[in-house]
Amino acid sequence: MSTWQDRRILDLLGIELPILQAPMAGATGSAMAIAVGNAGGLGALPCAMLSSEQLRGEIDTFRAACQGPLNLNFFCHQPPAPDPEQDARWKQALKPFYDEVGADFEAPTPVSNRAPFDEQSCKLVEELRPEVVSFHFGLPAPALLQRVKAAGARVLSSATTVEEAIWLEQHGCDAIIAMGYEAGGHRGMFLSNDITSQIGTFALVPQIVDAVSLPVIAAGGVADHRGLLAALALGASAVQIGTAYLFCPEAKVSPAHRRALDNAPASDTALTNLFTGRPARGINNRLMRELGPMSALAPRFPLAGGALMPLRAITDPQGNSDFSNLWSGQALRLGRHMGAESLTREIAGEALKRIVR
Repeated sequence: MSTWQDRRILDLLGIELPILQAPMAGATGSAMAIAVGNAGGLGALPCAMLSSEQLRGEIDTFRAACQGPLNLNFFCHQPPAPDPEQDARWKQALKPFYDEVGADFEAPTPVSNRAPFDEQSCKLVEELRPEVVSFHFGLPAPALLQRVKAAGARVLSSATTVEEAIWLEQHGCDAIIAMGYEAGGHRGMFLSNDITSQIGTFALVPQIVDAVSLPVIAAGGVADHRGLLAALALGASAVQIGTAYLFCPEAKVSPAHRRALDNAPASDTALTNLFTGRPARGINNRLMRELGPMSALAPRFPLAGGALMPLRAITDPQGNSDFSNLWSGQALRLGRHMGAESLTREIAGEALKRIVR
């Protein structure tokens, strides 16, 4: 399609449609990226939970099936210092659940991990040469970032405030993902831990557009052509879509997660730090209701999930999502069961019809 008025993201990333697939670690892989890429959008692979061998395999699968560009997404968090006392307090808060399901409370607590972008990750980027590399929780160290750019990758990162967007522009981003409060999964916040600083997508987007010279990608609450049109009208050059893709058959979500997506009211999501230690939006479940969605007891990201692993090992196979994250944005009731390639084409096509009238 050649009638999109703002082609900055299209030309920068080498895509046909102003739609990016949110990486969504654990819920998407090469099948989703291929479908979105073949439609003309930007497919993405979440790398924080993949080994080097798994990542190479996913990229090989993508390259064999899609000629479009690929986005590799990495986390940029700093691994937390050990805090045995906080870990013990957190596990003690979960003891009633251990007793209820029959998990061994005295057994060593498993370690929950998410790999941050590091020297090994950078070497992989230099070897595999993705067209796009995106980051969550800021940017890596300047020396690593320069190597990513020298490898030919365009660099994206998420901003949840205007201040973060300005910082990203000053530190080498090529485009900025304006991540509104509505978005599912982990908040990309990195200059502040205060969730009261978070604002909605359609208040955030025009303010970031006014504050930076880079193209802006709107994320959060966009699930159909209406969201795309609204984002473009506010000055965004493209959108990043997450939750709507979780309804597609290419998504790697559990049956319990699918049931929750199909049945939860749009009002039944909340920001929670219980599952990983960082604020992330998901559908309310028992753990969030009984402990409260945000807890000062939860260890720092990504360690909070370790003490939940024994509970999940027992309940997940039963289809019980009491102790599992059910990531979702606020637009979940706009989700439809259709293939990711068809969904991408339909959103863009319906938007374009209205633009060219």
